[in-house]
Amino acid sequence: MDESVLVTKAENYLKEIANDNIILDNIDDFANFKSLYFKLSDRLETLKNLRKAMDAQGYSTPFASLNKYGNKAVAEVSLDEVSENSRHNQMFRMKANAKKNILDRVKSAIDSHLIALGNLEQYGYLKCNSCYKKYSISEYRLMNAKCKCKSESFSFKINRENTYRIEIIPYLPLSGNYRVLMNDLTKYGRNSFKKIINTLKQERTGHVKTISLLIRYNNKNRWLRKKVSFNSEFVENYEEELRKEYGRNVRIEKLEFHRTKPAIIDDKHARTAIALGYVRYAEEIVEDIKDDIFKRQLSDFKRINNYDSIIAKYKNYSPSFIDEFDIAELEEWRESKINEEFRRMKYVDRFNKLNRSLKRDIKTRENIERTLFENVAHSLIIWDVFKYYLTTSVSNRKSNSGPFPYIRVELDRQQRKVFQTTFPNVIEMLNQFTYIKIILVNDMDLILYEKFKFEKELKNSNIKINHPALGAAHLHLNSDIDLKTISNVFNVNESKIKKEIKNIDNIKNPKSEKSKKFLDLIKK
Repeated sequence: MDESVLVTKAENYLKEIANDNIILDNIDDFANFKSLYFKLSDRLETLKNLRKAMDAQGYSTPFASLNKYGNKAVAEVSLDEVSENSRHNQMFRMKANAKKNILDRVKSAIDSHLIALGNLEQYGYLKCNSCYKKYSISEYRLMNAKCKCKSESFSFKINRENTYRIEIIPYLPLSGNYRVLMNDLTKYGRNSFKKIINTLKQERTGHVKTISLLIRYNNKNRWLRKKVSFNSEFVENYEEELRKEYGRNVRIEKLEFHRTKPAIIDDKHARTAIALGYVRYAEEIVEDIKDDIFKRQLSDFKRINNYDSIIAKYKNYSPSFIDEFDIAELEEWRESKINEEFRRMKYVDRFNKLNRSLKRDIKTRENIERTLFENVAHSLIIWDVFKYYLTTSVSNRKSNSGPFPYIRVELDRQQRKVFQTTFPNVIEMLNQFTYIKIILVNDMDLILYEKFKFEKELKNSNIKINHPALGAAHLHLNSDIDLKTISNVFNVNESKIKKEIKNIDNIKNPKSEKSKKFLDLIKK
């Protein structure tokens, strides 16, 4: 396919996605759920094919040919052709930028669709009405809506034990327009976005990937310098390998170990899409509840609304008698009109200074935005990631990353530090003003450590585990949160949690000699 045709095709397809609003109304109805899942799944396949075509045409390195052309041109063209060469160079650069940008958007769209599909996959499942076997929606589609028992009758169930937040789906950059969406965030939304990105970028201690050396060796009575690299398998014996290749007198002048440092979510576009989805969803939550909060915290809610309205009225207004390019005069006029309105409303004194109570309300509002609104999205994603690790098995996280594509199977101590920060006031606000179920958990990082440690003890055993209940059990055993509250938030029956508490106790503290020997064997 011609390059310009491929770019145009991708742009048109992304525009088509952008114009199709995602609606989650009645998503618990199977017809609506299936329609949305199939639509997103079909789009994902088309986007993957577009990316495959782009990779085949070198869109990942669009400036390579430009550099080659530029070097050749400098050496071969005459002075009379410099202008023509410059014009051609600019044209190629524009094409290279177009390739780079469209590939970037397609990658973002792919990851956004993966997140959306992962949330839907966690949200609902199908149950055969004949043999009662359970199927995920992806399995249901692969087998063409026919069970292995030949039955075509299914019931749709909501999996309330799983971790998902389908509410973020409409707020994801499904058309790859993440830059546009980032620019549209509120001030507190932008700060929240940065916090989430930094959280998801938290890196773990890496393993050595390659070793780079600058060596000095003797070759036919001449001392030469050379750069050498080895992969990770030579970490322990790189000196021995050097002597084999360059003789016993080889000298190392410089040595560098290059380590892999995987992040919690180890993909740039996935991190951006998740952060945007959560932040934009949080902004919608804040928009719904902020008036109730301000009415309780501010001395005069109506006054501060009037204050905002006056500023908004003149902020972008340009009178016809002032040249729009005369920025200084325009700003001076706007400021004078705002102060005039403020004096009329008695919001300022004769020196144009805000009165104390209004000034105090403005500071209170800023503090609410900074300490509460800014941390809503962060609180939600920390809770969701924490719950996801608690309620899933190692094998499940390896085979299916669910709502968090490219998430690490296990976190090390460095990465678990992000769970040390909690926002009690935000959680209290969400519980009071929304239907979101979330609880304050202290020492999340230590609870995850206990869960990961137990997974290693559980490895190779044939004990049947209910993993959502197991996660709830770990939370109960390692916190002072009562069983009823945990059962309610995790949507897991108390009896199931108690059963997993017994399993944990039996594995950690075996009673019989036979059990002790068995556990010693599986640990090996």
